[in-house]
Amino acid sequence: MGVDPRQMVAGVLTVTMFVMLGNMIKNDHFDSLPVDSDTSIHTTSKQSLGNGPWIHDGESLKSCWTKPVVQEADQSQGFVTFSLTNGPEYHVSQIADAVIVARYLRATLVIPDIRGSKPGDKRNFDDIYDVEHFVRSLDGVVKVATTQPTEVSARNLAVVKVPNRVSEDYIAENIEPVFTSKGNIRLTTYFPSVNMKKMKEKSSIDSIACMAMCGTLELQPEVNEVVESMVERLRTLSTKSKGQFIAVDLRVDILGKKSCQGNSALKSKSCYGPEEIGVFLSKVGFNKDTTLYLTQSRWDSSLDALKDLFPKTYTKESIMPIDKKAKFLDSESTELEKVIDFYMCSESDVFVPAISGLFYANVAGKRIASGKTQILVPADIPGSSAALTDYISHYVTKKNHFTYSCFC
Repeated sequence: MGVDPRQMVAGVLTVTMFVMLGNMIKNDHFDSLPVDSDTSIHTTSKQSLGNGPWIHDGESLKSCWTKPVVQEADQSQGFVTFSLTNGPEYHVSQIADAVIVARYLRATLVIPDIRGSKPGDKRNFDDIYDVEHFVRSLDGVVKVATTQPTEVSARNLAVVKVPNRVSEDYIAENIEPVFTSKGNIRLTTYFPSVNMKKMKEKSSIDSIACMAMCGTLELQPEVNEVVESMVERLRTLSTKSKGQFIAVDLRVDILGKKSCQGNSALKSKSCYGPEEIGVFLSKVGFNKDTTLYLTQSRWDSSLDALKDLFPKTYTKESIMPIDKKAKFLDSESTELEKVIDFYMCSESDVFVPAISGLFYANVAGKRIASGKTQILVPADIPGSSAALTDYISHYVTKKNHFTYSCFC
């Protein structure tokens, strides 16, 4: 009996989803000790901006990659299709890998759809992202089809697994032969580990990866308007800190997983609970008037301990415009909520990842590019005299995030 290609595609996507989610927690623990590095990028701009250890943002970095160009005549007739899955922290990496593969194969890249973790949770690309900006950013780099051509269907698509940060050697050995044989392929990206570290030596595809990760995705107008209104609301509530607020990636559903429970055998922790975050923020100098935004969508009683320490703690349900809640908060899909969280954490004055993983890594990259380098990572540093700079993310203090490969 033959195998239905559509069933095979669905099966691969499902397995890939669980692999990615498992690796998000398992493979990227926080640093547990202070780092020895040059912290002048923080201390030179430090200034009292209100009650608490706030610092000025640095300058936005300037891109230093050269936009690669491919001639129209060099384009093949084949197509590369793929889906964006599991939230915006994965989307930027999936886009980069797809662009790299399509360019190497001289294929046409089909704009992806967006799929959530639940069966049937599917959205169009333009439900979240700006299509015109995406196509314009890739002009001359790869040919882009805004809709899937009628001649491309599940029946003539070969499913190919692609490791994140795909290399040219991997494409030549594992993908090109399939593409040459089948003509059209569908990519599913998997994440062997959470790796956003800066490469010691630049490869020939780094410029493409930089351009794809940092220059292709912008929110479509309605989603961007919601994010901006929530940011403005938090700034209005933060009068005693001159409009500044902290975003904390803290989700009760993740904290409840086994991988987030205490383990004395580990030298570092991968998650911090609400009370631990409250104690940490107090320890580094933020007072009770500080405004916090949590990525948790709706209030949970487990957050009460944090609110006791910081009364001005909010979730999406309390600051989202009322007329937007039905679409962005009360729907069965969580994709829009994840996108809002990603951009709220990117725009906040301080970002605190209570959970390790790709969300932390890619928010850090977006913040670094825009000069928002106050990323404070909780750590179990003994004593009460540790300086705030001891908790600045190693991505910033060591300048070892991939983003530093892309910007000057």
